[in-house]
Amino acid sequence: ELAFAPFDRLVIGGVDIGPRALYVMGGILLLNILAITLFYKELKLATFDAELAAALGFTPALIHYGLMGIVSITAVGAFDAVGSILVVALMIAPPVTAYLLTDSLPRMIGLSALIGALSAFLGFWLADVLDASIAGSMATLTGIFFALAFLFAPQRGLVALARRRRTQRWAFAQTALAIHLLNHQGAPDEAEECNVDHLHEHLRWDPEFARIVVRQSVRAGYVARENSHLLLTDNGRALAAEAIVA
Repeated sequence: ELAFAPFDRLVIGGVDIGPRALYVMGGILLLNILAITLFYKELKLATFDAELAAALGFTPALIHYGLMGIVSITAVGAFDAVGSILVVALMIAPPVTAYLLTDSLPRMIGLSALIGALSAFLGFWLADVLDASIAGSMATLTGIFFALAFLFAPQRGLVALARRRRTQRWAFAQTALAIHLLNHQGAPDEAEECNVDHLHEHLRWDPEFARIVVRQSVRAGYVARENSHLLLTDNGRALAAEAIVA
């Protein structure tokens, strides 16, 4: 239990020099920083491309078990200091949150440490305000940070993905309209096929959806409208030709 950690004192020669967990975890922190600083390239290569690491003369298995050894030492020391709930939360949630925010491994490591530190600081404050479990409050904060990133991360968040899918849907519809008009302009059935009121029949679109696509295509400069008749612009022809070639 984290709340009891300050009461387990380290006494040397009859002198109380502070909580035992502070020195144990401080030593483990230095061990982690030293290992990552000295073997960053080797760890990165062996983790993400073991075959290339072996081809370059490294021993991926040795590097892997060395990393797992450090993780084990960290976990065992932390279990004794703060308990299992907080260890699991801080080992999983901050890195996963950072992964949603960046593709750069150095930034990911830095963000993981920052998110973990913020979760600890704000979680302690929250526990004090609510008179609740310190470890539970810290773990809850890691979950909140993850949920925020899961929803609002610029590239991988659900909101960004939904916005991207929506944009792609309209872009695909405009391309489909441009191809349809290109195929029928100058043909005997042009008057019917290129008529706004008949698009939903030929493209199997909902009438309201068809009107929105036409409006967006006109605004984007792909289509010109003469009453209910649609004509491709030069930009529209280029868009259709590029889609057909692709």
